Parts: sequence; C-alpha cells; structure tokens
Amino acid sequence: MSLSRFFAVYVTPPSVFVAVLIGGGYGTGREIVEFFSRHGFVSGSIGLITSFFLFFLVLGATFDVARRLQAYEYASFFKQLIGSVWWLYEVLYVLLAMLVLGVLSAAAGETMLQEFGLPLNWGYWLMLVLLTALLLVGRTFLQRVLTFWSAMMFIVFGVYLFFIFDQLGGAARMSVDSGLALAGISSGALYVMYNVAIAPVLLFSMRAFETRVESWTAAGITAFALVVPAFIFHWGFTASDPLVLDQAVPMYWMIEQFAPSIFKTIFVVLLLGTLLQTGSGLIHGFIERVEQALADTGQRSLNRPARIGITIGALTISWLLAQFGLIKLIGAGYSAMGIGFALVYIIPLLLRYFILRNLVRD
Repeated sequence: MSLSRFFAVYVTPPSVFVAVLIGGGYGTGREIVEFFSRHGFVSGSIGLITSFFLFFLVLGATFDVARRLQAYEYASFFKQLIGSVWWLYEVLYVLLAMLVLGVLSAAAGETMLQEFGLPLNWGYWLMLVLLTALLLVGRTFLQRVLTFWSAMMFIVFGVYLFFIFDQLGGAARMSVDSGLALAGISSGALYVMYNVAIAPVLLFSMRAFETRVESWTAAGITAFALVVPAFIFHWGFTASDPLVLDQAVPMYWMIEQFAPSIFKTIFVVLLLGTLLQTGSGLIHGFIERVEQALADTGQRSLNRPARIGITIGALTISWLLAQFGLIKLIGAGYSAMGIGFALVYIIPLLLRYFILRNLVRD
C-alpha cells in the first residue's frame, strides 16, 4: 500500500470523523459531563467503554455497507438501506444539524464571553464568517483542514492531560452504585446513537475503502480516537471540584484552574477551530446532498451565492436555538434525537450489514 493510499484509508476518514464529532459539546466538555462524568468516575468509565464498542460496531458497518453499495452521499445510502422511507433520516438529520449548530453557536458565544467579555451573539457572527469562507474552498481543502486540525487537537489534549495530572495527582472520585453503573451504560449508548448519526453525512471521506478489513480497521481507529480524549476529559472532571459539573464550558473552567494562562489562549483558538470543523462538516454534507439532487435532475451544481445562502440560513436557525442555552440544548435535545436515529439508521444498518456479509464475500 502506497503512503498516499494509507493516508486516504487510515488517516483521512478517521480524522474527518473525529474533527466533526469532537466539536460542540465534546470540545467544550459539556457532553462528557452530561453523559458520563455526572454519574461518577466508575459509572462514566463503563459508559465510555460501552461507547467505544458501539462506535466500532456502527461505524464499521456503515463504512463497509457504503463501500459495498458504492453510496457516498447520505440520500443514496439510505435509499438502498431503508427504501422509500429514506427521507426519515433526512428529516432527522436536518433537525439534528440545526440542533448541533445551535450548540456550536452557543459554545462559541460562551467562549467569547468568558475569554474576551464579548456579547454572546458574537459567536454567531464568528461562525458565519469563518464557515462561509471554509465552505467556499471545496471538499478537498476541507478534508485537509479537518485532518490537520485533528492532529492539533490531540497535541493540545496531551498537554492538557499533563497539566491536569500534575495538579490533581491521578485521584478520581471512585464511589459508585449499581443504579449509576446502569445509568452509565445507557448514557454511553445514547451518546453513540446521536453522535454516530452524523456518519452518513461524512461518507464523502470514505471513497478509498476497497476491502472489509480496511473498512473495519478504519472504524476501530476512529472509535479509539473518539473515546480516548473523552476518557481524559472524564477523568479530569471527576478528579476535580464538583463545581465543574455545573459549568457551561467545563474545559475552559478546568484550564483556568489548572493550566498556565498562555495555554488558555491556545485552548480558546483550538476550541473555536473545533466548533468550526463540526459546523463545516455538517453543512458540507447537506450541500453534497443538495448537489446530488440537482445532478439527478440534470441541473447545475450550486454556485457560491447558493452555498452562502444555505450557510446563512442554517446558522440563523442555529442562532435562534442557541438562545435556549448550551446546557439545555445538550441535555434535552440530543437525548430525543438519539432514539429517532436508532430506529431509522442504526437498527436497519446492522440488520443490512449482517445480511450482506452472509450473501457477499470479498
């Protein structure tokens, strides 16, 4: 395997998925608190282990089914997966995209407020300008940006771990009861159900897969890369003051407490870039869907004004959602969406995958 193909198979797809899925509540730490850390260290860790295996299972099946069907855009993928009711995914996806973009705008606003004392709505304007610029440069450049930023994120996460471990000495609140352990498992499953729902929108990054082994290996790399940073954050939150659980941006609070001020500035830049990555991945996936629909009817691709219009419309709706606040959006909205995606995407996918595996050998 050539170096370029190695990157196309084992580096680019995981990097794109990690870059998009880690944004929003993950990058702020709010999702980790909501789904794992509030249950305690042991229960939350059980939830994260559950998340790893479910991420691996669903992503592996998604990668391999898309490869077999040669479906790299979500409408064609779901038309072959669930037939005439494929549009149910699109409805859920648009709702989820608006919700996630609302979380991104709220997170950007909270960060701008805490770091620079700027009004919350500045987060919307920042996302609008930067997302529009990034989406106009095309898919190839976007994939390169996402891959590079993923590498930067893991470097900063490693430095963060050093500061937290040095200050907290590895202690974590270990108390747990059986009820909380069960809650950790259910939270881990729910966390996967709504996060992995974005996977079909990112199929554009998976065109290089040629074998089942490549699909599942890339899925394992992706699942590992998603869960390891989450565990680092979770350990830090449960080892710190319980006040962190009530923060809108727990990561920012942790860095203020335990890291040098210069690192806080670096983290703010990283976080805003992470929010931008997630937003660009979501909107680009929707633009790819619109362009496929235009191609199916013999029409031209979207021009720049149309792309800008889609971006402005999506972010305006997200800004309205952001008015509810970051904690409320993550706590209530994501849980409801997770159930819907389990019924429309995850269950049909796993059934289809095992049928294909038994009928087709490669």
